[in-house]
Amino acid sequence: MKKRILSLAVMLLCLLTAWAADFNVDGINYKITSTVDLTAEVTKDGDYSGEIIIPATVQFDGKTYSVTSIGESAFQGCRSLTSATIGNSVLNIGAMAFAECSSLTTINIPNSVTSIGWAAFNNSI
Repeated sequence: MKKRILSLAVMLLCLLTAWAADFNVDGINYKITSTVDLTAEVTKDGDYSGEIIIPATVQFDGKTYSVTSIGESAFQGCRSLTSATIGNSVLNIGAMAFAECSSLTTINIPNSVTSIGWAAFNNSI
């Protein structure tokens, strides 16, 4: 019984950590994806509205991180989000990243993006 409870606690902690943001810059949450390469991804957390600008780099704790991805469901359901500009270091846009953003009318995707996940813009644009 104790092993089951411990296993469940570890699973829950892993799930919570998967959605957790490591830091926030200008209202956008980021998760560090590599401390060696200094890369980060935009994470899901918050209800964004208006225009969002995802920069190529962000500063945190005295280090500069390249923003290389927009995580799965990062902006999903942000119905008041009207436009998004993505920095030229972003390589991946995750599944459902901008899904259900019904007010999204403009999105600038740089040539650096090499993959766009399943239903990334479902019921948007």
